[in-house]
Parts: sequence; structure tokens; C-alpha cells
Amino acid sequence: MTHELIIAGFGGQGVLSMGKILAYSAVMQGKEVTWMPSYGPEMRGGTANVTVIISDEQISSPISHFYDTVIVLNQQSLDKFEKSVRPGGALIYDPNGISTPPSRTDIDVYTVEAAAEAAKSGNSKVFNMIVLGALLKVKPLVELQYVSQGLKKSLPERVHHTLPQNEAAIKRGMEIVTKR
Repeated sequence: MTHELIIAGFGGQGVLSMGKILAYSAVMQGKEVTWMPSYGPEMRGGTANVTVIISDEQISSPISHFYDTVIVLNQQSLDKFEKSVRPGGALIYDPNGISTPPSRTDIDVYTVEAAAEAAKSGNSKVFNMIVLGALLKVKPLVELQYVSQGLKKSLPERVHHTLPQNEAAIKRGMEIVTKR
């Protein structure tokens, strides 16, 4: 099994953190992993994306041009990466801020209202964990017990008190993702 995915959005949405947590979780499960972030100099508000490859075998290159799964969190990323989903692959997106939804019919398209759900919970910082939960429901690349370990490894110790909130957000994302 080799699964190539890209997560794309604006800086400040937790794109790179989501990829890092997924990568650590896969390592904890004994998988081979690459994590390759890309972001503009603006940081918050600039474009950001991260490529994560998870495999049972050694990964020969961290670079991909086509992906099994694409997660997009803004219109600019949707416009850029929708065409990069392999036929038969999956595209997951939050409709908040998307004016032109995905149009491809040769892929599975999923919606997760993560921004609305995070706002409803009163904690906008769990937005990316809701999206991660949606991914793990659609593509169970890593078992949840390893995601908990990946969260603990990825987050600084000073914020470990937020682990239960993050884990609850992941589970909520798994509940609210819908297929188009």
C-alpha cells in the first residue's frame, strides 16, 4: 500500500500541522512516510500545502504530481489541485469560502463543514483536526490509537491539555463528512 496525498489551503489553517500529525501517526504505526511542506513567505494568509506519502514499503521520492487524495481548504487550492487527483481518487473540501465547487466526475468528492463545526464548538483551532477526521473516515490510512500518539508527539508539551479536544474534533470530523 502506498498512498499519496496533498493538503492545501492558507497559512494559519493548520495545513502543515495536519500533515505533520498524519505523518507522525503513520510512523507510530510502523509505516514508511515522507512529509514535504510548501508555504509562501507570508505564513498566515499565504498559500500553504503539504505532501504526505504513506507506504508499507520504502518510498523512492517525496515528490508527487498526482495524488490519491487531495484535501483543499480554499478556492485557490481547489483551482490548483483538483486536476491533480488521480482518476478514482478522492477530493475532500470544506465548502466555507468555496465559490466554485469541484466539477470532476471521475473522482469521489467529499464535503466536511469543518469551519462551521469548529465555530459551533467555540474553538476555531480544532478546524484542522475536524478535517483530519474526515480524511481518516474516507481513507483510514492510520488507526486512531496511532493518531493519538501522533498528536502527542506533534504538539508541544505546553498544549497537551488540548489533546482530548483534538481527539474529539477528529471523531467529529469522521461523523460529519459526506459524499457528494
